[in-house]
Amino acid sequence: MRVTEENAELIADRYRLVERIGQGGMGRVWRGVDQQLFGREVAIKEILFPPGLDDGDRATLLRRFTGEARAAVTLSHPGIITIHDVVEHHGAPVIVMEFIRGESLAAAIRRQGRLPVRRVAEIGSAMLDALTEAHEARIIHRDIKPDNVLLAKDRVVLTDFGIAHLADATTKLSHSGTVIGTPQYMPPEQLEGKRPTPANDLWALGATLYHAVEGRPPFDAEGLHALAVAVFTRPHRPPTHAGPLTPVLDALLTKDPARRAGAAEAAEMLASVLRPSRARADAPAETVRWEPEPASVPDAPPAPETAAEHGPAPTEREAERPSSPTPTARDASPTPGTPRHPEPDRPTTPLVSASCAEDLIALGGREREETSVRRRALTRRSAVLGVAVATLTAGSILTWNLTRDHPPGDGAAGSGPAASPVTVVIGVDAPLSGDLSSLGVGIRNSAELAVRTSNRTRHVPGVKFEIKALDDEATPAKGEPNAARFIADGKVLGVVGPLNSAVAQTMVKPLEQADLVNVSPANTHPALTLGPHWAAGTKSRPHKTYFRTIATDVDQGPFAARYLHDEAGKRKLYVIDDGSEYGTSLTSGFRAEFAKLGGTVVGTDRVGTARNDFSGLARKIRASGADAVYFGGYHTAAGPLSQQLEHAGADIPLMGGDGLFDQQYVETNPKAEGDLATNIGVPAEHMAGGDTFLAQYREAGFPEEAGAYGPYAYDATWAVIEAVKAVVAAHGGTLPPDARARMPQAVAGVSFDGVTGRVAFDEYGDAVDRRLTVHAVKDGGWTPVTSGSSTG
Repeated sequence: MRVTEENAELIADRYRLVERIGQGGMGRVWRGVDQQLFGREVAIKEILFPPGLDDGDRATLLRRFTGEARAAVTLSHPGIITIHDVVEHHGAPVIVMEFIRGESLAAAIRRQGRLPVRRVAEIGSAMLDALTEAHEARIIHRDIKPDNVLLAKDRVVLTDFGIAHLADATTKLSHSGTVIGTPQYMPPEQLEGKRPTPANDLWALGATLYHAVEGRPPFDAEGLHALAVAVFTRPHRPPTHAGPLTPVLDALLTKDPARRAGAAEAAEMLASVLRPSRARADAPAETVRWEPEPASVPDAPPAPETAAEHGPAPTEREAERPSSPTPTARDASPTPGTPRHPEPDRPTTPLVSASCAEDLIALGGREREETSVRRRALTRRSAVLGVAVATLTAGSILTWNLTRDHPPGDGAAGSGPAASPVTVVIGVDAPLSGDLSSLGVGIRNSAELAVRTSNRTRHVPGVKFEIKALDDEATPAKGEPNAARFIADGKVLGVVGPLNSAVAQTMVKPLEQADLVNVSPANTHPALTLGPHWAAGTKSRPHKTYFRTIATDVDQGPFAARYLHDEAGKRKLYVIDDGSEYGTSLTSGFRAEFAKLGGTVVGTDRVGTARNDFSGLARKIRASGADAVYFGGYHTAAGPLSQQLEHAGADIPLMGGDGLFDQQYVETNPKAEGDLATNIGVPAEHMAGGDTFLAQYREAGFPEEAGAYGPYAYDATWAVIEAVKAVVAAHGGTLPPDARARMPQAVAGVSFDGVTGRVAFDEYGDAVDRRLTVHAVKDGGWTPVTSGSSTG
C-alpha cells in the first residue's frame, strides 16, 4: 500500500503525515509531525520502488539504500540536511529529515532568472563546504543539481544524499528503467558508469553554479543522445554573465577528473570572488564580464564546437596518441591570484597560438592588460576530437578510414595474393558486470565463438572479424555512451545486443543516425520494431537499422492462448492484468487469439501492481466457472493471487508471461504447483542446432555458461557476418567505402539456418521464426512443457 493523505497512518508508530509537498522520480516528500517529540515538524520522504521487482531484488535494494542513508545520518553539518530516522514502511524505505522552510535553488532560478554573481559564489562556497564534510566521511552525493539545493533564510542546505545510489542499483536489478541522474549536471565519467568519486560532485557543483549565474545549464542539446555526446566531446558553453566566477566554472567543468579542480582549490577560488576588490567596486557583481580580446591567428583550425554539431567520442586507439609537446597551464608558473589549474577543454575562439602568453582582459567594460602565462593550447582530448569531428564532416572519406586498415593499393579485401585482411569489428553491448552479468557474459562469449568460427573457416575472404565488447551494466544511462563509442570506432560495422529493452531504447536512435546496424538477441519490447502505437493496431518501423533474433512480448499472449485452448483443453478463461504496458500487451493479444480459437473470456479485471489482497477477486473467479486464469503482469502480484484462488476453492491453473517465469514465484507461493508461464525463446537443448552449439561452446574453453540468450547472440553475430559477406560480394570482393551505410539493407536480406532455426527478418526487423516455450511448475521448479512457433 502506498502512503496517501487519505490513509495518513503513523509511520513507524510516531510520524504522521500532514500534506504532500513534492514528488520526484524516486520518491514522494511529505510534511509531517513527530508525535513523540511534541509535534516537531519533519520532512518524510517515501522511496518508490519501480514495479516488477521480485522480493529478492526488493530486499537487496532495501539493504543497500538503508545502509547508505544511515551512513548519512552520521553527517552533522549546517549545509547538509539532518536525517532524523530511516525506517521501513510496507517494504519500502522512508527517510525522516528536518523540515526546512525555504525554496530550492531551481525554484529561485525559475522565479528570478539568473542570480547575481556574488550570491552564486556564496551558495557555491556553502555547498562546497558541505560536500567537503561528506567526502571526508566517504559519502558521495552523486546527484548535485539545483533541485537538491535548499535556500533557507540563513543556510544553504544539500539534500537527497544516497537517492541516486538507490536509482542506480534499481536499474541494475530491473529489466526496465529510466536514465539515472540528471545528465545536464553529470560529468563524462559518471555518464560512462565509472565508479563514483568526489570529482563527480565537483563537476556537478560547477554545472549547478553555471546554471544559477547564467540562467541555463552549461550543456543544452535536443535529446539525451545529443546531450551525452555534447558532455563527452564538446566544451561547455562559454559563460557570459559569470564575470569573476568564470575561472571557477572552467576549473570545475574540466572533463578529465584527474585535472579537475579539487575542493581546496575551488574553495580558494570562490573565496577570491567574495573578497572585496577595487576591480569590482566600480560595478555591480551581476554586470561584471571577463572577455578575451579577439585575436587574429592566420590558418588556425576552428574550435571543436564549430566543426560539427555532434562529434563522436575518440576511439581508444586515438586516445593513446601522444599529445602535443605544447605546455599546458600545469607547466607554467601561475601569476599571483591565478589558480594553478589547466585550461578547460575549450580553446578560445578564434584559437590563440601557444606562443601567445598574454591575454587582454576587459573587466567591467574597462580594458586593461594583464600578463598571463596560461597557454591556449588544445589538450590531447580536444586535439583528437577536433580531428574526429573534422573527419566526420568529410562523409565518404570517413567511411574509408573506418573500414580499411591500409591506404588504397596497400592491400584490401579481395585485391589479390598481396592483400592484407581488412579488420571488421562487431560491437557487443551487454551487462558484463552486476546482477545480470551471467546473461551478458554468455552473450559476449557466444558472439566471440561466432567470430572465431568465421575467421577459422575464412567465411568472408579477405576479412578478419574482431569483437569489441562494452559493459552496459543493464543500466539505460550506459546505452548512449556505449553507442557513441561504437559509432566513433569506424571499424565497427554492426552491434550485437543489448540484453535489456530499456538500454536498447537509449541506443537505437544514435546507432540509426550513424547507419550502424544493431541486432539484439534478447530485446522483447514490441515498440522497438513496431513503433509507439503498435498496441492500438498501428505498426510502423521506427528504426531501419534495428533487428532482433528473438520473439517479443506481443507473441506471448497468442502463444499462451493456443496452448491453453488446443493443448490444455481450456475453453473458459478469466483474464486479469496489472495495468502496466507489459501486462496489457499480454492480455490484449491473448484475448484476441483465444476468441479467434472459439474460446470464451468469462470475466476480466485489472489489479494494481502493489495489490496483494485478492480474496474477493478469487471468489468472483470461482463463481465465473473459469477453467483457468490468464494473468498479464509480474509474479509479485500473481503469486498472492494464485494462493488465494486455491484458498477460495478455485482449483484451476494460473498462467502468465515471462513476468511469472521466476524462481521467486515458486519459492514464495506454496500453491504454485501446476501453474504455467510462457518464456520467450527455446532452451538450447531443444534447438535443432543446440547440441552442436553447446559442444563448440564448451570446446572453446569459456568458463561461463552460454545462458538463455547465448544461442540467439551467436545467430545475431552470424547475421552481421553474413551481411558483411553480402556487401563484399556485391562489390567485387572488396569492402566499399560506404560499407556501414549498406549494412542495414544487407542484414534485412540475410537468410540462413542458424542454431535457433531459420534466421531471417520481416519488414519490421523482427525474426521471421519466433519461438517460445511453455513452462509449468513441477516439484518446486519450472519445467519445460512444450515449445513452438509464435505463428502456431
